[in-house]
Amino acid sequence: MRVKLIVFLYFTLLTATVFAQVPALERVEPMFWWVGMRNPKLQLIVHGNNIAGRIVKLSYPGVTLTKVNKVENPNYLFLDLDISSTAKPGTFNISFTKTGSADLNYKYELKARDHSSNRAQGVTNKDLIYLLMPDRFSNGDPSNDAMPGMLETTVNRDSMYSRHGGDIKGLMNHLDYLKDLGVTTIWMTPEIENDEPHASYHGYAVTNHYKTDPRFGTNELYKAYVEKCHAMGLKVIKDLVHNHAGTEGYTIKDMPMESWVHQWPKYTKSNFRDAAVMDPHGSAADKKQMLDGWFDRRMADMNESNPYVQNYLTQNHIWWVEYAGVDGFRLDTYPYNDPAYMADWAKKVKAEFPHLSIFGETLVWSVANQAYFTQGNTVNRGFDTQLPGVTDSQMKESIAEALNGKEGWTDGVNRLYSVVAQDFMYQDATRNVVFLDNHDMSRFYSVVNEDFNKYKAGMALLLTMRGIPQMYYGDEILMKGVSNPDGLVRADFSGGWPGDKVNKFTAGGRTAQENAAFDYVRTLANYRKKTTALQTGKLMQYIPQRGIYVYFRYDTKKTVMVIYNSNDDEKELNTDRFNERTNGFNKGVNIETNDQLDLHKNIKVPGKTALVIELEKQGK
Repeated sequence: MRVKLIVFLYFTLLTATVFAQVPALERVEPMFWWVGMRNPKLQLIVHGNNIAGRIVKLSYPGVTLTKVNKVENPNYLFLDLDISSTAKPGTFNISFTKTGSADLNYKYELKARDHSSNRAQGVTNKDLIYLLMPDRFSNGDPSNDAMPGMLETTVNRDSMYSRHGGDIKGLMNHLDYLKDLGVTTIWMTPEIENDEPHASYHGYAVTNHYKTDPRFGTNELYKAYVEKCHAMGLKVIKDLVHNHAGTEGYTIKDMPMESWVHQWPKYTKSNFRDAAVMDPHGSAADKKQMLDGWFDRRMADMNESNPYVQNYLTQNHIWWVEYAGVDGFRLDTYPYNDPAYMADWAKKVKAEFPHLSIFGETLVWSVANQAYFTQGNTVNRGFDTQLPGVTDSQMKESIAEALNGKEGWTDGVNRLYSVVAQDFMYQDATRNVVFLDNHDMSRFYSVVNEDFNKYKAGMALLLTMRGIPQMYYGDEILMKGVSNPDGLVRADFSGGWPGDKVNKFTAGGRTAQENAAFDYVRTLANYRKKTTALQTGKLMQYIPQRGIYVYFRYDTKKTVMVIYNSNDDEKELNTDRFNERTNGFNKGVNIETNDQLDLHKNIKVPGKTALVIELEKQGK
């Protein structure tokens, strides 16, 4: 009996030793794919200890393994597959074999595509975008605040640089609030995994491109969130980061090859000068540092000229659209990306999802610089970027100048007029996203020095101007904060956490002035939602005179007149000059107050005030 026991233990130990030496198949990405994609090619990235020493086999009707790519790091294989149009949904085994070792197997699934009409709809100038940071909006599931095994496990709401616990469930709990406000589209800063040791809340240092950060939720919850939005008539934008990745991600800690990221002899930051990309007289060194320099020591700069990097990123983004059905992409730090790759990326994404919207972040210093990055080769760039629109920072700056500056030939309200007059540089300026603030800059209410009249005027300009308007969470309740550092503009939305003393999601939790702000934004936003003239209508503007700026939004259904008085004191406006647009109308209705206005008489406009007036014809 004792001998049998010894033999049993020996073989048990031997078996355990053999299998302990078997390399683990850590991951295959994309984890699954779909039949019926326009591009039949798929490249799988396989990661596992010494996986390159194995032979790869698969057999499935309509699927061909065309090439097994071995790279510098033996822990990687890149598998090129061709998925025929005849391939059917189903699963098949991918085996990784090696003589003398146990086989490794991965069951790969090909799914059927979902062609529902409310998926990948696109975000257009018919919409109003609400930008929020999920960590700072609402905590719907306190159980996921700290996740064991992640590098940052603490929650500290007293620190602007720590995690606060907001999550996707919290956002889902307040979709009714956003719908009531007049919002049609929600944009979260990245909800993807950021397993970094510090400031991991912001989401821009991705460590796993295929995984929702568990402190925000799961992939399944994210998909459910998108579906709930769609069921409520809301759209969803996903925030993407091409340019860099968190240094704790597996492809960075154990890189497939040295050229996976941009390497420098010593740590080199980007010079952050977008002009270096477009300067016809610029040096190659400046351009290289702009494009290849790192954003931060914890953000490795991806080498987007590497075809393996290209496939990895492009397929990941297509995967998320098909998986979750998001309606648009916002592209972080767009000018820092490889231009040729980004044009190719856009073509491939548009081929799969023709209606999906794409806009790039371009915090640059002139209209020409913005237009340089947009599609159509409109400013003689030399090639088509395929980028439909940008975040219109020049519009943001000019609105701030119109509200705060003193009138001059190119200053004050004249700067706003001038920026709009330069729309000829774009293929279509209405695809630009117009905004007053965001998570990287001072909050709008602070920009106007907490002047409530300026605040209302700015909101009126935002919601009546051409393009796609975007608000930042809390703008509607006068949240304030000055950037530098950024954290000071990323405060929690009061009422989003259990135990909060006040709940500003409700009228009872807001001050009288906060309710006035909320009601004003809601009135204009919901008016815009039902007024096609403010969505897709034409724009006609008039050169400002005496500090008064007038423009019209109009179509065959309605004409809306916007009057902004940039002066500190009240002015009277004679409307005779605007006969080109007012001809046939004799009165108007102030959208905020419902007061009737006689267009044949001078209109009194208080200082620092914008009036939004729907014109009415004779006899109405």
